[in-house]
Amino acid sequence: MNIEPSMTQTHPATTQGSKIQRGFSSCLLCLLLLTVNALSQDPSLRFGSEIPPEVETVYERGLGWLASKQSEAGSWQGGHDGAGIDGICLMAFLASGEDPNFGRHAPNIRRALRAIIRSQDATSGYLPNSMYHHGFAMLSLSEAYGAVDESLLWEGGKPVRTIGQALDLAIRCAATSQKANRWGGWRYMPNSTDADTSVTGAVLMGLLAARNAGMSVADEVINTALEYMRRSTGKDGSVAYAGGFGGFGESMNRSAIATLVAAVSKHKDSEEFKATLKHITERLEHNEGSYKEYFRYYMAQALFQGDYASWQKWNAATARVLGETQSPDGSFGSGAYETGMSLLALALNYRFLPIYER
Repeated sequence: MNIEPSMTQTHPATTQGSKIQRGFSSCLLCLLLLTVNALSQDPSLRFGSEIPPEVETVYERGLGWLASKQSEAGSWQGGHDGAGIDGICLMAFLASGEDPNFGRHAPNIRRALRAIIRSQDATSGYLPNSMYHHGFAMLSLSEAYGAVDESLLWEGGKPVRTIGQALDLAIRCAATSQKANRWGGWRYMPNSTDADTSVTGAVLMGLLAARNAGMSVADEVINTALEYMRRSTGKDGSVAYAGGFGGFGESMNRSAIATLVAAVSKHKDSEEFKATLKHITERLEHNEGSYKEYFRYYMAQALFQGDYASWQKWNAATARVLGETQSPDGSFGSGAYETGMSLLALALNYRFLPIYER
């Protein structure tokens, strides 16, 4: 059975808390346009534009709910627990542009980082409770790396390890796990010998983000995983769940994941990228029956990386749906996972996380 985003699998400065001023980005954009004539893409692709009010409203309410539900230890409890959920919620805070060191949500960011680092196995580097969690936690650490002032991170307590050290351990864990996997990808547990494209996509995005952040990630690890994704992609843009061949079984989730990893790894000229991008852009009206939050998360990034005009259309529709379905308390679904992923589906409106750069 396809159990793609089952995160519960355990078996297999601005000062004083104000928002970073939008005007700063506009001024910076003007300066760059005057001094760098080689910029050929629409500057809004990189720097963003006015944030739609409906997005701001949904995002603010969602962050308020996440802040209220975070434990003192820094994690989020309730059904979907683990380093990956903490990472998803952490990225939701980082993504809206608040100063991670002195902003109003800086304490939430630091608590989440401490929770993720403390949960890590100091020997293997594994971030529990599955390789899904490992991938999302590694991604969040990569996005925080270099942005968070580590002199403030442990707030007078004894540091467990730095963000960079935690990332290095996580990268080594992923590489060791892949080396023992006959398919060259990843499955639920570090010692799994089978693989699927959903888990592989999550781990691969964590590794790509770590590399983009300046961490050392072996080309062989990245290329082997990309080859597994390539073998799993059919000519029609459908992507197999497991088995490593063809494109058996249509899934917008998997096609979006494949589109995203190809784009971020700079393989937009490949036939597989063109096929998966065509597959998802021709189905913008698709309404996912299950794993809706997971679908929106990957679809947003894949469309933004591959077809900006399609992303604009899809983003407007998604903002409307999320505005209509958000609970009065600011949450989505049954907990932190659904709320964090829903906010991240809108986070490209802000463009602050490095992984969102085109």
